[in-house]
Amino acid sequence: MSGSAFLRRIGLTEAPARPSVEGLFALQRAFVTSVPYESIQYQLGRGGPLDQQAVVGRMVAREAGGYCFQMNGALAWLLESLGYAVTMHRGGVQTRTAAEARVDSTHLVLTVAGLPEDPSRVWLVDAGLGDGFLEPMPLEVGSARQTPYTFSLGASAVTDGWRLEHDPRSAIAGMDFEATPAVITDFAERHTYLSTAAESPFVRVASAFLRRPESVLALRSIELVETSADRAESTVMETPGEYYELLADVFQLPLEHLDRGDRDQLWRRVVGQYESYQARLAAAAES
Repeated sequence: MSGSAFLRRIGLTEAPARPSVEGLFALQRAFVTSVPYESIQYQLGRGGPLDQQAVVGRMVAREAGGYCFQMNGALAWLLESLGYAVTMHRGGVQTRTAAEARVDSTHLVLTVAGLPEDPSRVWLVDAGLGDGFLEPMPLEVGSARQTPYTFSLGASAVTDGWRLEHDPRSAIAGMDFEATPAVITDFAERHTYLSTAAESPFVRVASAFLRRPESVLALRSIELVETSADRAESTVMETPGEYYELLADVFQLPLEHLDRGDRDQLWRRVVGQYESYQARLAAAAES
């Protein structure tokens, strides 16, 4: 798989002439606004690759996006091919319902350093949070507004690294990651579990997220929510045609490798997930 094919996939005709802050920002923006964070690929019991070139190949073919291991793995592959100094780190994501922060290798984090404009500055580069960053964030104590969300960085209380606090409107409370470098194979065991186990959240619910310059699109089962600075708008897909058109036209996933049987199975599965979610909401309202 060539870097030029991947660049075309994310809407860039050519790479920046050399590594730079401007180039890093442009590459992350192009990636997260073109390639969806998604778990649809895990709904038919086939798992998905961890190997970076295999993941990039599926992204270029528009067969899949990825979740954190695949999204950040692919972005690392692209950045390294363009001369950026990229380091991987082990992390862990805390949701609003999780008991405590932890680093358990359920998240892959990237940092980039050595850029000519400021060689000593380190950048947090993360395309694997779904409703996360549009652009890199300096790896230093502080906050950044990336509409519609505000993110804050500080020292982690659970490891020798950093803690990212997500915006209160997100289902993610925060993310901790180690300063120690990691390699992609460090995530192999977790990837196998998260992409294939029936109890994995990525298998239980089909989701797709795509960043826009000032909003986040989130498709969970058959409900699409667009979160902007001042509102959140929801639409439910009523038919298979609407669902697959949304995936193809908005999330850039035409899924041409799926046959009619696969599509029928996937539609039944996502409708069932939505109906179960609505039943839980109704039960909670009655209790």
